[in-house]
Amino acid sequence: MHHATPLISTIVGGIVLAFILGAIANKFRLPPLIGYLCAGIVVGPHTPGYTADQTLAPELAELGVILLMFGVGLHFSVKDLMAVKRIAIPGAIVQISIATALSMLVAWGFDWSWGQGLVYGLALSVASTVVLLRALQERDLIESPQGRIAVGWLIVEDLAMVLTLVLLPAMARLLGGGDANATAPTTMEVLIEVLSTLGKVAAFVAVMLVIGRRFIPWMLERIVWTGSRELFRLGVLATALGVAFGAYALFGVSFALGAFFAGMVLAESEFSHRAAEESLPLRDAFSVLFFVSVGMLFDPMVLVNDPWGVLATLLIIVVGKSLAALGIVRAFGLNNRTGLTIAVSLAQIGEFSFILASLGVYLDILPERGQALILAGALLSIVLNPVLFHLLDRYTAREDKQGDPQPA
Repeated sequence: MHHATPLISTIVGGIVLAFILGAIANKFRLPPLIGYLCAGIVVGPHTPGYTADQTLAPELAELGVILLMFGVGLHFSVKDLMAVKRIAIPGAIVQISIATALSMLVAWGFDWSWGQGLVYGLALSVASTVVLLRALQERDLIESPQGRIAVGWLIVEDLAMVLTLVLLPAMARLLGGGDANATAPTTMEVLIEVLSTLGKVAAFVAVMLVIGRRFIPWMLERIVWTGSRELFRLGVLATALGVAFGAYALFGVSFALGAFFAGMVLAESEFSHRAAEESLPLRDAFSVLFFVSVGMLFDPMVLVNDPWGVLATLLIIVVGKSLAALGIVRAFGLNNRTGLTIAVSLAQIGEFSFILASLGVYLDILPERGQALILAGALLSIVLNPVLFHLLDRYTAREDKQGDPQPA
């Protein structure tokens, strides 16, 4: 009889606890994501009782990142973005800039370097796709004018974060990462590193556009002809993981970017909807493990030991980002209801923030305190987001009762 291995116990412990706590969160009308993060806290090293394997959890999380990014690519829509590009593109860029600037100001108060403040700010500037889409779907707002703007805005934020994940390793030394005793890089060295990284990305993108766009749909079409649903599901999974690993092994591109482009290429084929449907259960399972592994990094004592840092982080996410988004939407001449919907939709952070914070710590740019504050801000903002949407619902109901016109 085989004994439970660390791999089995980590997966079983994470998924079972995530299911229980996710169901409890859902019962209280909170996103299950909260339950998944809490499951990670329970099995993490900062709480008593069972502790999951600290080596395996990050590797399982990497698989979760690959499948998360593959899902983002599958749902990426140039058409949706172009429909609201007039406000979504400049709005998202300005909002990211404002949120990052506010965060760098707070980081200066923490006595952090500008590089640390930049990574901290970028992590706080981008909203969670999972949380936003769930909130809009619950209110049938996805196809509404404000829903389309929110989704387009989110697409721009996601693209900005993908670019950040690509460039951050190349600029790590400039931002204060790596060996503290090493000589500061010259401008030319940084420029060469960035251009080298962009060159590798360009080569990978070219291969995906020239070969991937033809080969992947052709391969899946042949699989469809076999009539095997199981083989099609396996083909989609092999595409996501194979392209992600190939991008890393051959071009030095991150797993995340490789998986994102695999999803984008597949999204253009006629099998995109079926691929999304067939891969969803596995994507969900490994995404859960990703959020569990993120929760394992969170030390609840940060709420007690660093309350002012947590409060400042939360205010940037919930107040700073929201006011910036509201002001931008109103500046474009849209009404208050649309502005408030966008503002509330973006008043939280999630998966990209976790990925960026983990990368920042790995590259020795972001201090562990920064990651702890980002995790605390994410947990609290996700908990508060349904409350903000409830207040928005009450506002719109009162507005409708008074006979105000619907948004254009």
